[in-house]
Amino acid sequence: MSTKRITYMAMFVVLNIILTRIASIRIAFGTVEAIRIGFGGFPVILAGITMGPAAGGIVGAVGDLVGYWINPAGPYMPHFTLTAALTGMIPGFMIRLFNSKQPTIWQLAIAIATGQIITSVLLVPYFLYKLFGIPLVYKIVTSCIVQAFNIPIYTIFARLIMKRFSIGLAPQKIN
Repeated sequence: MSTKRITYMAMFVVLNIILTRIASIRIAFGTVEAIRIGFGGFPVILAGITMGPAAGGIVGAVGDLVGYWINPAGPYMPHFTLTAALTGMIPGFMIRLFNSKQPTIWQLAIAIATGQIITSVLLVPYFLYKLFGIPLVYKIVTSCIVQAFNIPIYTIFARLIMKRFSIGLAPQKIN
């Protein structure tokens, strides 16, 4: 891993922590955060898309661990660190499957939607239900509403950033 790559990953980790822990709206259900509205997943997704699934997974996991250490929101649960890592890995894998140097907006939308549906709409509600008893249907419905806004916004931002900074995909094998 090059110094430049590590620096970019660190930048994405910092953005993830700031956007998740500080610049997001949190709604609690009892003593547990039930809804978080924000853009904290975007740096993780962008890392996975531009630098590969391994980088996306590392950014997501490190961002979750350091973010929890800085600003804990309830007890630490490794389930959510896994989910944070998958948030970066799944879009990275999907983009690699499309095998194009510069992904189209539709390829970005499919990759981002797949990752967000698996992690934010399915896994997070399931873990909140199993760990804290938050009603599964309630959490899935609210997650669908939040992701109906986040997925198009993440897609447009990813496309704009990739075009603006001429970020293409480095030829890499799937990690």
